[in-house]
Amino acid sequence: MDNKSKVSEIIKRLAKEYPGSRTALNFKTPFELLVATILSAQTTDVHVNKVTESLYRKYRTIRDYADVPLDTLRKDVSSINFYNNKAKNIQSSARLILEKYGSKVPKTMEELTALPGVARKTANIVLSGAFGINEGIAVDTHVKRLSLRLGLTKYEDPVKIEKDLMEITPKKDWGNLSHLLIFHGRQTCQARKPKHSECVLSDICPSRDI
Repeated sequence: MDNKSKVSEIIKRLAKEYPGSRTALNFKTPFELLVATILSAQTTDVHVNKVTESLYRKYRTIRDYADVPLDTLRKDVSSINFYNNKAKNIQSSARLILEKYGSKVPKTMEELTALPGVARKTANIVLSGAFGINEGIAVDTHVKRLSLRLGLTKYEDPVKIEKDLMEITPKKDWGNLSHLLIFHGRQTCQARKPKHSECVLSDICPSRDI
């Protein structure tokens, strides 16, 4: 089975296993998704959702994030890893969006990655999750691990992994592939002890005997 056929089969099986998959981050607006995604780097989605529950109640608009004293915003996200830099990036992004983009989160990869603290992974999540735009494939630790285990790439670098996945995955499935691999990585294909006996992909996974 070539990798294009394999990805097709992976999407088919995982979509049945995890129906209605979407980002696990809670949000109602594009900027809330941007905030949550910035906070999620090296932090679990579960913890981010706990923090944003109160954050979203306090900060209703992009202007609220832009105008609040930075020390206050830092305290509000202080339980998050690297909260100092993340709070600074959120506020700087809010100000740039107000000044340059008419208070609307931009919808292109180029514009999003120009925002402070926003790399391709974050931009892909925002574009797909908030706007339904597939510019690329978000590669987090789960996507990286599963892509290597399933033999979809030989690279460790997220940019190279993304390129490999984009070449073998239909564009309409770029956003969904990431969500499906993340769900499967959390539930079954775990880092330390993958549950091969419970895995719906075991027969097409070259790592099943490892």
